[in-house]
Amino acid sequence: MTRPNIVFIMSDDHAAHSISAYGSRVNTTPHMDRLAAEGALMEAAYCTNSICTPSRASILTGTYSHLNRACSIYSEFDYRVPTFPEVLQGRGYRTALYGKWHLGRSERSRPRGFDDWRIFPDQGEYVDPVMQGPDGEERIEGYATDIVTRQSLDFLESLDADEPFCLLVHHKAPHRPWIPHPRYQDLHQVGTIPEPETMWDEHETRAQVVREVAMQLDDLRPSDYKDELPAELEGEDETARRARTSWKYQRYMRDYLHCVQAVDDSVGEILEHLEATGLDQNTLVIYTSDQGFFLGDHGWFDKRLMLDESLTMPMLARWPAQIPAGTRVADIVSNVDVAATLLEAAGQEPADLPDQQGRSFLPQLRGEQVEDWRQAVYYRYWEHDDPEHHAPAHYGVRTPAHKYIRYYNDGLGSPGSSDRVMPVEDELYDLAADPREMTNVAHDPAYAEVLAQMQALTAQLQEEYGDAPYEGPDTPRLEWPHV
Repeated sequence: MTRPNIVFIMSDDHAAHSISAYGSRVNTTPHMDRLAAEGALMEAAYCTNSICTPSRASILTGTYSHLNRACSIYSEFDYRVPTFPEVLQGRGYRTALYGKWHLGRSERSRPRGFDDWRIFPDQGEYVDPVMQGPDGEERIEGYATDIVTRQSLDFLESLDADEPFCLLVHHKAPHRPWIPHPRYQDLHQVGTIPEPETMWDEHETRAQVVREVAMQLDDLRPSDYKDELPAELEGEDETARRARTSWKYQRYMRDYLHCVQAVDDSVGEILEHLEATGLDQNTLVIYTSDQGFFLGDHGWFDKRLMLDESLTMPMLARWPAQIPAGTRVADIVSNVDVAATLLEAAGQEPADLPDQQGRSFLPQLRGEQVEDWRQAVYYRYWEHDDPEHHAPAHYGVRTPAHKYIRYYNDGLGSPGSSDRVMPVEDELYDLAADPREMTNVAHDPAYAEVLAQMQALTAQLQEEYGDAPYEGPDTPRLEWPHV
């Protein structure tokens, strides 16, 4: 069989619940929905560290943060760990990357394994962004999403008819500070966006360290919501706080959703090109985000925590020659599985990417049942007490029925972490009885057996993945390469 082409489209901080194929109550995304209708939707795709740099490193290498050493946005991807684009390039694929990289600033952390690449320095800018490439740096006029789309289409148009290719389309949007495309600046009107059911969560049963994170909607800055805050909302009483929270939510979501809409357009343009050139039948197109995002859920914005809105990645895949239309995959998959999946699709063996810890979910995309598939995902967030959000270091396990989280509250010396050590705290959620994760039952005697089972499962997966558990302030420190 002719080797398939691969188009891997990844946005930044795009929550699955702002895609209509995933049941969004706040917007519609027709082109992403088309991927789901004509291909597959992953119902349980999770990141293993909900922050940009770590997730991107895991996607490229198929390894957890403690192996690729990209544990936080302050660390640098370990250039010695091989990536799936390098493997594909070595097997004759034409490879390219356009958009966000965010895996370090040094020369040795630049993209490798690509015939062409253009990336934003660090987070990049929405309007007239600077981009770096093999020949240096330049400022490009236009809107970042449109620029990345145009570069991607130019690459596709440059190919010979019989060249297999792997194209990575990495959008900045919808990352903060949410600058909308001009054509969508009036699409969602303030006051019309539904508030999530959990927006007024008071967090009474959660770990104390979680109750103190600076991710409340009221923590949004003027540069986030952009409109001038009315004087009557500046009070500190509860009535003013609630009114101000709702006011900020509407403006935050307005701009966030406008950014998403331009990304959806980009997906449509790429699909249109593939069809116009006859490449669509044998091209695997995947759309995802590097992690989820809180869209006012539990009163929060941002990500980092292990609750589902942050943990869940959208994952849509279309390959008409291989994936039956309307496929739904309920099996738990993670970003660590992406590299193995793409390599198998390209006819490569898992051994072609040494040390990877993932497993290909290509059989599930084809509609097959995999009897020995995992029933849990292991998660670890290293960036303890980060300077802005003060999210705690934690690890845990999610199964279809339960979620266990241990806030070990020590950065273990990882970049971006403070040296503040707090008491260890646990959370446990019964996902069948409490799918919105509103009540921590870790201290409920009725769940003592479940808690013990989930703690044992966490230890088992840590041993399997080679990640040392936290055993107090004397736990050995890993050596992290700094930016």
